[in-house]
Amino acid sequence: MTGDLVPRGPGRGPGVDSPVAAARAAPTPPDGLWFNEVAAFLGPAYWAPATGRVSAFTAGTDQEVGFLTEALALHPGQSVLDVGCGPGRHALALAGRGLDVTGIDASPEFVTLARDAAAARGLPARFLLRDVRDLAFDAEFDALLCLCQGGFGLLGGRDDVTVFRQLVRAVRPGGLLAVSAFSVLFAARFLEPDETLDPATGVLHERTTLRNDRGEQRVADLWTTCFTARELELLAALAGADVVALHGVTPGRYRAAPPDLDQPELLLVARRRG
Repeated sequence: MTGDLVPRGPGRGPGVDSPVAAARAAPTPPDGLWFNEVAAFLGPAYWAPATGRVSAFTAGTDQEVGFLTEALALHPGQSVLDVGCGPGRHALALAGRGLDVTGIDASPEFVTLARDAAAARGLPARFLLRDVRDLAFDAEFDALLCLCQGGFGLLGGRDDVTVFRQLVRAVRPGGLLAVSAFSVLFAARFLEPDETLDPATGVLHERTTLRNDRGEQRVADLWTTCFTARELELLAALAGADVVALHGVTPGRYRAAPPDLDQPELLLVARRRG
């Protein structure tokens, strides 16, 4: 799937009559690459460093990359795979630190934006058009990122175990990976009146208004699979990885602290078993 989904930030307030909102019937998450239509509409309005455009949900890139560089013990010359890289904001920041970065995304528009940004900056990062469900990498990277629901958060509760196994398989034995996911506890606590949260699958549905770089607006459906910390730990174990740390974080304010009810995302750091 594509990635770099607009993070649900800390500005969300408590929903009104949340149990009723949660019980309403929600549209079924579609199969396939449904987010590509969103990415095609947003284009450079999401992130386009060549034009100096930075949105509210991508402004924290440097802080996130600084935290991840330390958490994954990254150093120049290492190879990193950025899964669901979107327009390449994390991948390019890492390439600027001397890492050998490969980004993959299923959105042709986002991959083109990432390639153009790499060329404009003179960075050697490469970007490939690929579905996260078909990574086909085998122990090729020293470390891996999968952030902002870019790996399995857009799958509608499907294929989570298979995708996580592919993420772990892509790194060398002993290699580290960082995976973020939206917290189901945060989603339930701050459920908005126009949102639904499926208690059986953990899939959050919302309708939001998008604005592209030409000022045009469009209403879109978004589906985000939400997780508990325990679910991420079990996914790592099933995939052959040991949990190094599990943090509760807010986009742009990553931190080394346990998950809590006030942080919208979970950040798992795990190591592939030898």
